[in-house]
Amino acid sequence: MKVIFLQDVKGSGKKGEVKNVADGYARNMLFPKGLAIEATAKNVSELEGKKSSAAHKIDVEKQNAKETAEKLNGKKIIASAKAGAGGRLFGAVTASHISGYIKEQFGVNVDKKKISLKSDIKGFGTYEADIRLYSGINAKMTVEVVEA
Repeated sequence: MKVIFLQDVKGSGKKGEVKNVADGYARNMLFPKGLAIEATAKNVSELEGKKSSAAHKIDVEKQNAKETAEKLNGKKIIASAKAGAGGRLFGAVTASHISGYIKEQFGVNVDKKKISLKSDIKGFGTYEADIRLYSGINAKMTVEVVEA
């Protein structure tokens, strides 16, 4: 009997896979536990539709990441912070601060988890920030910290 696996089943198949299994195994184990469904024409076409929509979603995300990278790559962010004596900042400029400055200055939402700094920003000056927008799509920005 041909079945479509809804979840990974060790030794039998992975999620989304269409495989031939024994009739008893399918009826007594896979179907009652919700691990698989019968591979009818309707179910197979639904699986194909889901796969194509997932592929389309990935393509759209990649395209959006490329457009964002073009907007941000090589640009300079100006971050203002308060400091005490000796030019040392009260606290630090973090990835979440940089995310806010990017939204404010360029109108682009970037998750703070995607921003990586080579070192903590605890003083005035110029620093490099790497932004990982998608797998293989990165942008480099310069962060200039000035006194508020």
